[in-house]
Amino acid sequence: MKLAKLKLKNFRGYREEIVIDFGNLTAFVGKNDIGKSTILEALDIFFNEGKGVVKLDKDDINKQALQVGDDEIVISVCFEELPATIVIDSTNETTLSAEYLLNSNNQLEIIKKYPNAGKEKVFVRANHPTNANCSDLLLKTNKDLQKIITDKSITCSDKTINAVMRTAIWYNYSTDLDLSEIEIDVTKGETKSIWEKLQNYLPLYSLFQSDRKNSDGDSEVQDPLKEAVKQILRDSGLQTKFSEIATEVEKKLKEVSDRTLEKLKEMNPEIASSLNPVIPTVESLKWADIFKNVSIAGDENIPINKRGSGVKRLILLNFFRAEAERRKTEQNIPSIIYAIEEPETSQHTEHQKKLISAFLSLAETENTQVIITTHSAALVKELKFEHLRLITADSATKNVRSVLPNQLPYPSLNEVNYLAFTEVTEEYHNELYGFIEIEGYLNDYKKGKSTIQYIKTKKDGTQTTDQIILTEYIRHQIHHPENTQNTRYTFAQLKQSVEDMRTFIETKKQIE
Repeated sequence: MKLAKLKLKNFRGYREEIVIDFGNLTAFVGKNDIGKSTILEALDIFFNEGKGVVKLDKDDINKQALQVGDDEIVISVCFEELPATIVIDSTNETTLSAEYLLNSNNQLEIIKKYPNAGKEKVFVRANHPTNANCSDLLLKTNKDLQKIITDKSITCSDKTINAVMRTAIWYNYSTDLDLSEIEIDVTKGETKSIWEKLQNYLPLYSLFQSDRKNSDGDSEVQDPLKEAVKQILRDSGLQTKFSEIATEVEKKLKEVSDRTLEKLKEMNPEIASSLNPVIPTVESLKWADIFKNVSIAGDENIPINKRGSGVKRLILLNFFRAEAERRKTEQNIPSIIYAIEEPETSQHTEHQKKLISAFLSLAETENTQVIITTHSAALVKELKFEHLRLITADSATKNVRSVLPNQLPYPSLNEVNYLAFTEVTEEYHNELYGFIEIEGYLNDYKKGKSTIQYIKTKKDGTQTTDQIILTEYIRHQIHHPENTQNTRYTFAQLKQSVEDMRTFIETKKQIE
């Protein structure tokens, strides 16, 4: 299954429900503390249920919501590219569509509600029959469904299979199902098995945080190696050898314990008769613990934690890549979502470019999605606009939107900075002005705009006074810093001029 949308409500800075779209690669950009990491951590809580990187606590409840008595956090995820068939009760195959478990957009929408940041309640939002004669069929037992079939004289090909009986009943009322989006509780009664089964189809979610530890002795480094150990130890040939070793050790231990108890009987038969050797079964032996100290060392056995921070982080990032490639070759496994905070941290610009290239390739592989947050304009420039999600805040409201196509008809790092990070610079101002000028639009741009007095100093030292628009006023000051006769423009004026030029160019593009 593929992550299509995330809906957040009452989680940290996200008060009102916000809907966030995802693609194969999604990059969140925005100012510090704007809510980028919150999105990745919400997904970790949803998928890993407190067993991942993040654990939910009461401080995660939105403070404004809490003030009005609303203490319920809601994290919902919509999925696309759904399995062709699923098993939700017994061993009988059915489909999410046939069970009316998809929302009105034909997506599987799983909702997790956390009252007071406590244990989650799980629901499926589905476009589901609400006709009293055929609603709540997922809650019915086998006998309940059989009774409906019999009482209503409904034709059914197999009264032993719940999925078949549900389909027959719904078909009987196909002209009067009263379909409506409702929330189906899948954690109680007969529906409990639905959630248990659905979990087998969910993607595996791995979060790589920007402030994670970098020591080669830390669990973050060891975990991928430990995972590799687990995979190696699953080899059937090794399992056979382990079983032979365990059996031989068990035999020897039994001989030792028997001899010991025989000697004890000579001294105290009563105590000896009360004792029995306890030897673990072959299945309970933890062979992976033997390799719990696996690690990586650099040149001359120098541990990785003694290397530079950039090298350490690069190694950790590539653990993610290596693990993804390993999983990609396996069959019958969940899809994978890799969430990586600020991959550019401690990395040279060239490494940043190589990393984003690797992520783009990774996102193109089957059953794999990549989510990143970044503050790097150089990294963002390597992406397409469709990958970007810009997070902004309007008063207390968060906004997450796709970044609009570039304003200029050529790749512009300054524009990427502006779109992704709302960065207003003199360089971008020059670029926009230059485009308007070279396209012959300057006179049109000036029309109707108010003017500012500008004092110009000639080469002979004489001065003249002109009335020019704000954009020209700023451009003159950028190119002639030696002229100190005029009041220096403010950042607000620079921002206003940039926005005016962007609006003008956009209007021109629409007309043409």
